[in-house]
Amino acid sequence: MLVLTRRLKESIMIGDDIEISILSIEGDQVKLGISAPKNVDIHRKEIYLSIQQENSSATQTEASAIESLSNFFKKK
Repeated sequence: MLVLTRRLKESIMIGDDIEISILSIEGDQVKLGISAPKNVDIHRKEIYLSIQQENSSATQTEASAIESLSNFFKKK
């Protein structure tokens, strides 16, 4: 993990097209601004993990549904 220290209104760059700026600092809360191309998904980690879990559940449901259909047609 890379750890960087930034002050208010300073930024870091990720590659050539993603910029993360420190917008404000209030107590233990830091507000970040992120400039990135529209094709880059940006989520809070808890939301990202929730999306990953939902995607995993959806693929498992589809696999079991396909297997059930396959078994159904094999019986006929």
